Amino acid sequence: MTVTESDPGLAVLRVVDFSSQIAGPYCSKLLLDGGAEVVKVEPGEGDSLRHWSATDAPLGDRDSALFSFLNAGKQSVVGRASDPHVVALIAEADLVIAAHGLATDNGERVDTALLCAEHPALVALSITPYGLTGPWADRTATEFTLQAESGSLGNRGLAGEEPFQAGGRVTEWAAGVYAAAAVLPALFRARATRRGEHVDLSLLETANTVFANFSITMNRLINGTTGVPEHAFLAPTVETPSVEPAADGYVGFCTNTREQFSNFLLMIDRADLVDDEELAQFAGRRARFNEWNQIVHEWTSVRSADAIVELASAFRIPVSTVGTGETVLQHEHLVARGVYGRDAEDRFWRPRRPYLIDDEAPARPGPAPTLDATRRDVRFTTRDDAEPRGDDGALPLAGLRVLDVTGWWAGPSAAHILAALGAEVVHVESTSRPDGVRLVGGMMAAHYPQWWEASPHFMHVNTDKLGITLDLSHPKGFALLERLIGWCDAMLENFTPRVLENFGLTWERVQELNPSAVLMRMPAFGLSGPWRDHPGFAQTMEQLSGMAWITGHARDQPRIPRGPCDPIAGMHAAVALLVALGRRRRTGRGHLVESTMAESALNIAAEQVVEWSAYGRLLERDGNRSPLAAPQGLYPCRGGDAPTDRWLAVSVASDEQWRALRSALGEPDWARNPTLNTLAGRRAAHDAIDAHVCGWTGDRDQGDLVAELRARGITASAVADPSRLAETNPQFGARTYFETPEHPVVGPMPLPGLPFRYGSIDRWLRTPAPTLGQDNERVLCGVLGLTADDLVELESEHVIGTRPRGLPEDSE
Repeated sequence: MTVTESDPGLAVLRVVDFSSQIAGPYCSKLLLDGGAEVVKVEPGEGDSLRHWSATDAPLGDRDSALFSFLNAGKQSVVGRASDPHVVALIAEADLVIAAHGLATDNGERVDTALLCAEHPALVALSITPYGLTGPWADRTATEFTLQAESGSLGNRGLAGEEPFQAGGRVTEWAAGVYAAAAVLPALFRARATRRGEHVDLSLLETANTVFANFSITMNRLINGTTGVPEHAFLAPTVETPSVEPAADGYVGFCTNTREQFSNFLLMIDRADLVDDEELAQFAGRRARFNEWNQIVHEWTSVRSADAIVELASAFRIPVSTVGTGETVLQHEHLVARGVYGRDAEDRFWRPRRPYLIDDEAPARPGPAPTLDATRRDVRFTTRDDAEPRGDDGALPLAGLRVLDVTGWWAGPSAAHILAALGAEVVHVESTSRPDGVRLVGGMMAAHYPQWWEASPHFMHVNTDKLGITLDLSHPKGFALLERLIGWCDAMLENFTPRVLENFGLTWERVQELNPSAVLMRMPAFGLSGPWRDHPGFAQTMEQLSGMAWITGHARDQPRIPRGPCDPIAGMHAAVALLVALGRRRRTGRGHLVESTMAESALNIAAEQVVEWSAYGRLLERDGNRSPLAAPQGLYPCRGGDAPTDRWLAVSVASDEQWRALRSALGEPDWARNPTLNTLAGRRAAHDAIDAHVCGWTGDRDQGDLVAELRARGITASAVADPSRLAETNPQFGARTYFETPEHPVVGPMPLPGLPFRYGSIDRWLRTPAPTLGQDNERVLCGVLGLTADDLVELESEHVIGTRPRGLPEDSE
């Protein structure tokens, strides 16, 4: 592995970043990691993250470690968008980033639309809680209230108990990587055509994308209707088996497939349960939760976590110990791969960027900038601008050809954002092994004879793609795949590493077939290291990375956030691929990109390692509380029809909001205690405050409380029913976040688009996900030149087809 990249893919891009805290700075960090220049514009007091630690560690006169991680290698100036020295930077910039609306934001509220009007070639990115349009555009929010409104909290919790948030400000981190994936295609187009773009990203939509697991679509499919069903079968749940107690800690499992669950039963010496069809289903385990938990815990609790991991790996069950900010630093696989390195000032450990290009380790990032209110001479370095071509009004990635040989959620989501932005994407499956996420459709078999077409996950992440089938184990199928490699600009795959190697499809072979192709490999744990061939899903990454460690109530065991690592890994891969394509524009040759699920999750969970290694303090799960607000939590209300209707989310994010809440409560004597006038004082008295607030909310209606508290300027939100958001959330409706492509099997189903809007694009989901083998003729004949007779022969040999093999004929 070489030490540094010789030609960063984004070396021509200049970024001016007005944002603070996490989302915007993580976006610009990802761009800087790809080679872009970033100048951070701060208010006089600096980014508020400079002065904050999640564990309240004493910082002295130094910037926080998290600020240093997010802003390493950037330059900084103090000023406002109207200051002459900042105006000069904007005039030279390719991208301007602005963020406002979260209670923690203190960056300038920049008018990005005005900047786009003044600079037609500029790409401007706005990151706000709700987007710049719609009835909620000016509402304030916190991560917690966004999780409540998005459906995240409504999906996660033990039956009958208080739901809980995903710990670690995942929405904000996810928004950063979605933002990077959103702006890069616009930047490439702007550089080529001088046609800029206004990108409007919504944190609420980001939270729904990564947390809600397509609950609206799932609920309609379960009910067998395209309309609004009378019943909603979805409620807060936890997965099982998932995080389970070992004799010396916690270990996490994932059994997404029937085979994995059967192997789990064999591993825990319960072969007698293999034929129990109720336990084989997620709903059945939920119904028999206590019984099932006892079965699992009797086996896991008497064995060490390491012994369990070794045995589960032998059974090919995705598994990991549950990491913390301390223990991930010693994980054998992460150590072997060199995932963590020291920061530029040798203060703390930090994860490297989550991808490699041509096996080249990225350079160690430089130090974060100090705050200097007098500096005015920051300038971008000189660059050689490309000669612009005519602007044909095409989508940003029009003309890009992508071969998508991925499955499940993470890989297809990377290819999906490319397709939505104009790339021609061909998704490859086989009739003997269809994309695994199609199996989710089995839950809908009672309503849809072609149940493999009724998976909400597949329906979303494969919109705008073409779909073909090829049996790669057949010589003719593999030969056709190789011909398609010669056609494409990029190929994406997310098998375990040994799969492509067993086919003989090495990087060297891809180069022989197409010297200019970019090969994106997305293994769970990477192409090297002792865990390279271990299978892994999103749940595994949430367990490994520490995301599970800080999710759940303090009185309970760790719980997984349930889902975000799939789309987050997909967006990191999309960014990595776009960086490699940027490099190809300069080198003229193809590149090998390795983007792992594990390292994507470790970047999102970086705060835990940074906090531990800088200050020796371990982040812990704390239910629905937060070091950013107090009181914060779910408070019971008068019940309604849905399980979520009895919960009110409140996040008092400032002393001013506390005074407003005290007034709403009627200025009781207990609330006038002066120790409660500060965040630290309220955090210390949280239990007592909660008891009083619960007494006040208990017999009142959720909607009335939200209206009253919002009118007083208090950040409060309803805990939304995730299966009813299309009908109940006016912000989603105003922004047409849910789109309804006409699917040939299930009909028009609401699906989330992308969590950002382009000013130049009306909708994202232009064509529905392809049915199995739908485009065999279009691709194999239209692209590769096969004849109709060739297709008949291939189908007779089961190389291609339009129906999963092994199903009884009467299931059509």
